[in-house]
Amino acid sequence: MGGDRAPAEVVRGAIRAVEEVEGLRVDLVGAEADIRQELEAAGWQGESISLVPATEAIGMGESPVEAVRAKKDSSIVVGLKRVRDGKSSAFVSAGNTGAAVAASSLFLRTLPEVTKAGIAVVLKVGVKPLILMDVGANVEAKPEHLLQYAVMAGLYASLIHSVEDPAVGLLNIGEEGAKGNRLAKETHDRFGDIGINFQGNIEAVELFRGKCDVVVCDGFTGNIVLKLAEGLAERLFLLFEEGASEVASSIAGIADSAQGELKEVISQQVQSGLSRLGSRIDYAESGGAPLLGVNGTVIVSHGRSGARAISNAIQLANKMAEVDINGLIVQNLRAKDSLAAD
Repeated sequence: MGGDRAPAEVVRGAIRAVEEVEGLRVDLVGAEADIRQELEAAGWQGESISLVPATEAIGMGESPVEAVRAKKDSSIVVGLKRVRDGKSSAFVSAGNTGAAVAASSLFLRTLPEVTKAGIAVVLKVGVKPLILMDVGANVEAKPEHLLQYAVMAGLYASLIHSVEDPAVGLLNIGEEGAKGNRLAKETHDRFGDIGINFQGNIEAVELFRGKCDVVVCDGFTGNIVLKLAEGLAERLFLLFEEGASEVASSIAGIADSAQGELKEVISQQVQSGLSRLGSRIDYAESGGAPLLGVNGTVIVSHGRSGARAISNAIQLANKMAEVDINGLIVQNLRAKDSLAAD
């Protein structure tokens, strides 16, 4: 029931997901009458979508921890309890991110050897996709948290995004190991002991130049970077769209007097280029971001998610559950004694 466009777009996204993935089953958790109405409006008659009643919903502006404790029959709480109890394999929400993180920590707990969970977001505006972790789950991180994030996000890059031996960087204000605050300095000094492809400190200006596949930071810094990247990408796309349309109109005007068909060709080429660019910066393409480190599969989606984004988030959750990424996280962290949880 969470998100700016729930439940209509969530229901349509679930339908889209089960139609695209053979054997997939989805439980829709929330107000039964509203969900059933949306299913009927969409003409759904299949058996791969089930309804799970939940009488409450946590609003986007509510205090996460307080809402989770007070609203015991919210769709977030009910859904995560189903994962905890083994009734569902994964959880997807476009609702209150803080509530999803708080409820995941409360009901699923963290994996053995993991101290704090973190959200890993894939940014596609650079030379190659970049996984940034954490972007908001843990705003007061310690060095051991960031080291664990490097291992978990590296496995996510390898298993889900097919990145071989992912290069990992530590977000900082300078490349030198002595630069940064206490957290950055202490974390940098310990990176060499955990056996990953560590590239050193990464300045923000280098994030999208392809030097790393994974960059780790505390959740406060990561959330600022994420929101800045989203806002800048959207604005640059609009500026490019305006400029491309002006150029296309000018060329088409000249072509009008010579060859009528050329105008249509130019228009189609411009629209095709804009579409390709738009898909690279559209959050709907990835669908959502995993909360890595909890004892279950949890995907947090953008509050503005439509049907396509929800469908992609569900399919991402399905893929992560199938490869048992959590089992591999525990196995890898246990092999690194210096990263064991207290």
